[in-house]
Amino acid sequence: MAREPSSVGQARRVLTAQLSSWGLHEVTDTYRLLVSELITNALRHAHGPVRVNLRVHGSLLRCEVEDASPVCPVPRTAGTDAESGRGIELVDALAQDWGSDRTSTGKTTWFELAIPHAGHGRAYPAPPM
Repeated sequence: MAREPSSVGQARRVLTAQLSSWGLHEVTDTYRLLVSELITNALRHAHGPVRVNLRVHGSLLRCEVEDASPVCPVPRTAGTDAESGRGIELVDALAQDWGSDRTSTGKTTWFELAIPHAGHGRAYPAPPM
């Protein structure tokens, strides 16, 4: 993904289309918000390439954002007048689970959302990225 602000919207559109093709309309709004936060954090706080992975595992939708910074995000409470600093707080509040894992090239920050009506034998092929 290119390192420019328009990349956030572009990634959101591509991944939202993938959710739609999978019929996962119920999680689209929350997913769009959370993926925007993680990609924006990667673009602001890391250097080098950013990669987004999306997959379904059982009854969970998992989004992973890889970047080249080894510094893992931590939730913090932004002041009432602060113009930034709420992204991970939103992820923490809205995701089923989330975390960040160091890799040999930086880190992967991820979140999971429960899939409504999961387990009906539907296959979710990996999205082209």
